[in-house]
Amino acid sequence: MQMPAEEFEAAVDDAIDRIPEDLARAMNNVAIFVEDRYVPGPGEDPETVLLGVYEGTPLTERDGWWDAGSLPDRIVIFRESILEMCESREEVISEVLITVVHEVAHHFGIDDERLHELGWG
Repeated sequence: MQMPAEEFEAAVDDAIDRIPEDLARAMNNVAIFVEDRYVPGPGEDPETVLLGVYEGTPLTERDGWWDAGSLPDRIVIFRESILEMCESREEVISEVLITVVHEVAHHFGIDDERLHELGWG
């Protein structure tokens, strides 16, 4: 599937806008980015493909000292990985929404097992 970067980023923005307002207000010190592709780190399987990743400390694990100089958490959505698995614009829009919700849920401390149970895996 081909999609201009600007259109893909607009789909990510639309997915973010669909986060319920009370949850969006509860998000704390997190930034969302779009990158082309996940690059596996040392010791990871070089064939690893991710659609998105959450890097940071979930809200449920933060203590009183967390805010003192902590960098923002990062959510990264991987454009090329999503485009490669989708066959239509509608599929891309759907997969972007699922991926954004999945990674935002990690920010709130929800693990992969629970996300799969809820249908956001």
